[in-house]
Amino acid sequence: MAQILTIEECDFDRLYEIEQQAHLIPWSLGTLKNNQGERYLNLKLVENNRIIGFAICQTVLDEATLFNIAIAPTMQGKGFGTYLLKALMAQLKKRGIQALWLEVRESNPARQLYERQGFNEVDIRKNYYPLPNGKRENAVVMACYL
Repeated sequence: MAQILTIEECDFDRLYEIEQQAHLIPWSLGTLKNNQGERYLNLKLVENNRIIGFAICQTVLDEATLFNIAIAPTMQGKGFGTYLLKALMAQLKKRGIQALWLEVRESNPARQLYERQGFNEVDIRKNYYPLPNGKRENAVVMACYL
């Protein structure tokens, strides 16, 4: 059974490895490390003593923003993303967070995951995300009331 644990300093090499594999334009190691602190709820998903996913989420007052969520590509399609997102939402709710926000690439299949968990499209940010070919892709802003 997969475990949900808090990210620790010793986890960053593995988180960075997953980040590089899972995202079209991945975060740098520095960006991963800079998105930590007391206003964050950052979780890792561990299966068989190995990190297979993570979520980076910042909290401000009674709202939170999911900045990054990733599952190792070899583990995708097995329900781990849903499991991690539900665990994150439950922990945020316990902390008194009332709304969770996120942005997602228009082409990202994870949009379906978010919609299944109660997220609604709020806005579109035109040409927000860079693409490897130098073009840009829209971001879909979504929110879920917890």
